[in-house]
Amino acid sequence: MKDKLGANAVRILIPIGAEDYLTGQIDVVNQKEVHFNDDDKFGSTYEVRELSADQKEIAEEAYSELVSAVADVDDVLGEKFLMEEPISKEELKQAIRRATIANKLVPVAGGSAFKNKGVQYLIDAVVDYLPSPLDIPATIGMDPDNEEHKIEVHTSDNEKFCSLAFKLWADKFVGKLVFFRVYSGVIKKGDTVYNPRTRRSERVGRLIQIQADEHKDIDACYAGDIAAMVGIKNVTTGDTLAKEGYDVVLEPPTFPDPVISMAVEPKTKADQEKLALALARLSEEDPTFQVKTDEETGQTIISGMGELHLEIIVDRLKREFKVEANTGAPQIAYRETILGEANGEGKLVKQSGGRGQYGHVRLFVRPNEKGKGLTIENKIVGGEIPKDFHNAVFKGVRESMTNGIIAGYPVIDVHVDVLGGSFHEVDSNENAFTMAAIFAMKDAFKKAKSILLEPIMAVEVSTPDDYQGDVMGDLNRRRGQIQNLETKGKLAVIKANVPLKEMFGYSTDVRTISSGRASYSMTPSHFEQVPTNVLTQIVNDRGH
Repeated sequence: MKDKLGANAVRILIPIGAEDYLTGQIDVVNQKEVHFNDDDKFGSTYEVRELSADQKEIAEEAYSELVSAVADVDDVLGEKFLMEEPISKEELKQAIRRATIANKLVPVAGGSAFKNKGVQYLIDAVVDYLPSPLDIPATIGMDPDNEEHKIEVHTSDNEKFCSLAFKLWADKFVGKLVFFRVYSGVIKKGDTVYNPRTRRSERVGRLIQIQADEHKDIDACYAGDIAAMVGIKNVTTGDTLAKEGYDVVLEPPTFPDPVISMAVEPKTKADQEKLALALARLSEEDPTFQVKTDEETGQTIISGMGELHLEIIVDRLKREFKVEANTGAPQIAYRETILGEANGEGKLVKQSGGRGQYGHVRLFVRPNEKGKGLTIENKIVGGEIPKDFHNAVFKGVRESMTNGIIAGYPVIDVHVDVLGGSFHEVDSNENAFTMAAIFAMKDAFKKAKSILLEPIMAVEVSTPDDYQGDVMGDLNRRRGQIQNLETKGKLAVIKANVPLKEMFGYSTDVRTISSGRASYSMTPSHFEQVPTNVLTQIVNDRGH
């Protein structure tokens, strides 16, 4: 931890033995052995013993390291340490707590989650050393009607109730569970909560405290607590739930956009409706998982953060919702944009017995700043297009951005000036102007050097030095660009930008190259223009 993570790590609970022979822990602060009994209850019973001679040597060395490390970062204990005054266990614990809360120290506890050995003392360490809700500053919320107006939410039972819904879960016994964390005030069973996003109030049917698979009904939930409520329907992850009339919005968690997509369909037609309901439930629970229907192909497309993410979703469909599904090759979220400026003109003229259709739009497009998306400026003068049809023109402009001219992918970062056009007193209508605007945008895209963009991933690979060359060679073969190479202890850390298209199956390949010793992480970075040879393949695959 010190070498790889640069953390100021100190041992507070040292495992005795390892793997199948793990019998207990050395409690460094109290200089005792915690011995866990091997019975069917998996670590639920233990006894505290005196240390053996060998253990005592390890414990005293660890205690000396612990006191020295804490004294280096805590002034109160540091002064006593320098003056060679005796330091009590309570004083040491308080100093560890102060240093941990200040992010100057990382206490480390060794144990086994599989056999529950060490869990009790780990929970004690959480209570002893990690900050309680009262140890952290007030949370800052904002007024939903005025984002500049900040509101401090203090951790106190006496304040107005305010909480954040951080997770939704579909429980087969109680239905929709909304997990929430109370930042201020008290919520009781039967109370009404207000959602500033929807401007609606709903009644809390039940409050449940959840510990693993145990559900316990509770009557009230206080500031700093985490629980789940039942009965709230119109809520999404990240919503603020507060006392009626308390207009405050807490900052929701931020979720990255999905980077990988695949087509999914039920194995039997009978499962079609079940699949739709199951996917809706799963997308509600997980904000990084999205479901949509491809308007062109009619396929159901699921999108997520990686191959493993989507594999787990498909597995949950089978296990929890009893829906057998087929999946197609993952589709990548390509984007299109323009490099140049251009004028575009679109006309819809139809005359077929009776009332016809007439719409005519002229516009100008240019590249927008990265990340700005679509911006539209209305420059129609002299009534060339009546005001009644302006919104229809803007609608057409927006619709044209969902389907580019290269391979039919969404278009990003374009500024549009709507210049004008013409209309017919009788035949013009909103639909005609929407279609004319779409034609004008397509015309402009053809002239404005449209390009295809592909998602680039920031990839970080940690590998033993022996495999560094092979890993870098493999990244280069995947069109990767090495950004940085550094050494942490005996590990080489390679940072590279690699197209997502080339990263499928990488987890298996990197394990093969490194004999299972390399690990990697991957996060979305940015979009880059697709090389010509790859572009031809993508366009052919899309049938454009």
